[in-house]
Amino acid sequence: MTKYDYVIVGAGSAGCVLANRLTEDVNNQVLLIETGGSDKSIVIQMPTALSIPMNTEKYAWQFTSRPEPFLDNRRMHCPRGKVLGGSSSINGMVYVRGHAKDFDEWHQHGATDWDYRHCLPYFRKAETWAFGGDDYRGDSGPLAVNNGNEMKNPLYSTFIKAGLEAGYMETTDYNGARQEGFGPMHMTVKNGIRWSTANAYLRPAMKRSHLTVVTHAQVQRVLLEGKKATGVEYKHKGLIKKVLVSKEVILSAGSIGSPHILQLSGIGPRKVLEDAGIAVQHELPGVGENLQDHLEFYFQFRCKKPITLNGKLDPLNKLFIAARWFFMKDGLGATNHFESCGFIRSKAGVEWPDMQYHFLPAAMRYDGRSAVDGHGFQVHIGHNKPKSRGWVRAVSANPDDHPGIQFNYLSHEEDREGFRQCVRLTREIINQPAFDEYRGSEIQPGESVQTDEEINSFVRESVESAYHPSCSCKMGMDDMAVVDPQTRVRGLEGLRVVDSSLFPIIPNGNLNAPTIMVAERAADLIRGADTLPPSSAQVNMDTQWRERQRTY
Repeated sequence: MTKYDYVIVGAGSAGCVLANRLTEDVNNQVLLIETGGSDKSIVIQMPTALSIPMNTEKYAWQFTSRPEPFLDNRRMHCPRGKVLGGSSSINGMVYVRGHAKDFDEWHQHGATDWDYRHCLPYFRKAETWAFGGDDYRGDSGPLAVNNGNEMKNPLYSTFIKAGLEAGYMETTDYNGARQEGFGPMHMTVKNGIRWSTANAYLRPAMKRSHLTVVTHAQVQRVLLEGKKATGVEYKHKGLIKKVLVSKEVILSAGSIGSPHILQLSGIGPRKVLEDAGIAVQHELPGVGENLQDHLEFYFQFRCKKPITLNGKLDPLNKLFIAARWFFMKDGLGATNHFESCGFIRSKAGVEWPDMQYHFLPAAMRYDGRSAVDGHGFQVHIGHNKPKSRGWVRAVSANPDDHPGIQFNYLSHEEDREGFRQCVRLTREIINQPAFDEYRGSEIQPGESVQTDEEINSFVRESVESAYHPSCSCKMGMDDMAVVDPQTRVRGLEGLRVVDSSLFPIIPNGNLNAPTIMVAERAADLIRGADTLPPSSAQVNMDTQWRERQRTY
C-alpha cells in the first residue's frame, strides 16, 4: 500500500482546485482519484455541445430521484460529472457567484467566517475577468471568465431592455457590486474552449511529479482506525486497492457522491446505515440530509424574425458550426448561448434576489432533444431560494448501487408561491414594448395558463432541475452539521469534505463559481496557511426592498 500526504476523492470543480493548490508545496505528495476518465473530447471542450456530455453515461453519473410527490411523482434527472473536471466538464459554463447576502447567510447559520467579506477575496483569487480586475473581480486567477460572443444576437439586449422597461434595474456586472437587475451573463470559456477546472487547475498541476492522478477508479469507502481516517479503499481495473494518508483524506465527490461515500464508510445517520446493512463507525445524523437544488422552467415564445438558433439546428449548419470551432475556436460553437440574464426579487419584503433568468435566443429543451418548429426564443426562470429539503441515502453496502435521492421539490408552499410569481413576472417582462418586433405567440406555458391552480399544474408537469444539487453535508456547528467551518468532518480526525455539499444554504445562482471559491479557501485552511484578508468592498442593494418589488 502506497502512502500519500493527501488523498483527494473526485477530480471535479473542487477536487481539481485542491490538487493544484496543495501541490504548490513540493513537500506534499498528493493522490487524486477520479471514477471517470479523460476530458479530451470535442463534445466537452466545445461550449455549444454542452447538452451532450451531461446526457452521456461515459461522462456523467445518470442519477435519478425517487418519485417526487409534489411534482406528480416524476423522477427527476440528476447528472453529475464523471470525468476529469467533474461537473465543470459537463455543465452550462455559466459563472454566477451568488448574492453577497447568501454568504452572510452561511455565516449566520454557523459557517463562521464564510460570510461575503471572507469569500470575496477567494472569488477574486480564482478568476481572470476579461474586463480587468477591481475590488470585486480578479485579473490573475486560473479561471477565465467572459461574456462569450458579446451578445451579437439582438435578442440578448432586447431582453435586458425589456427588464428595464418593466421597472427593474440594470446591472453591468452581477458578480460585482450589485447582483440585482438585468445585464450580460458571464461564462467560463477561454479562447473559445470550455474552461473547466480540469483545464484551469488540474492540467498545469499534472506537470508536477508529486501529484498522482488515477482515473477509472471508484472509491469504495474511507478507511478508519477508531475516529481517525487513515486512507481509502478503491476499485481500479477490477482490483480492490488501499492507499494510506499521513495527513488527510478529502472528499470532493459532490453533493451526491460525498455523502454516499461517508455512509458507505459507516459515517452517517444510524437508521440510514442500519437499513442499508452498513456497520455504524461514527454516527453523524446530518450526512445526506438538507439536500437542496434549483428548479427552472422555460418560458417560450415564437419569434417573428428568423434570427434565432432554431434556424441553425439542421445537420449541415451543425457541421459548419463544429468545423468553424474546430479550426478557428470561434463562432456559435464557442459560446453556451446564455449571454444575457436577470436577477430579481419575487415580491416586496424579499431583501435580495431570489429569482434568476437565463435568456436563450432559441426555443428548445436544455438537453437538446427537441426544439419547436420555426423560430422562437425562451428564458429559463427559477425561484432560487427554496425552502424544500431532501436527502441522499445509501440503499445497501454495495458501492455500485446508486443511493436513494429525494429532493422533495416544491414541498414548501413558499416555493410554490415563488414559481407562480415566476410565471406572472416573466410574462410581464416579455410583453414589454422592447419585444414587440420579435414576440410572437406564447408557446409555453400558454396564454390559457392564468389561475393559481393552472400555474401550479403547469409547474408540476414542466419544471426541471437546474442541476444544482448541494448542501447534503452542510457546514456549521449545530447537531445536523457534517463539517465544521474548517471543512473537517465533525468528530473525526484526518477527514474533510470540500465541495458544494458543504454549503449550508443554496445561493442564488449557478454553483460552479461558489464551489471553486470554497475549494480555494479550503486549500488555505488545509495547509494551515493564513487566509486572505477580508474584503471591505461594499454591496449595492435596493434600500427600499421592504416596500417595493422593483425600482419603479
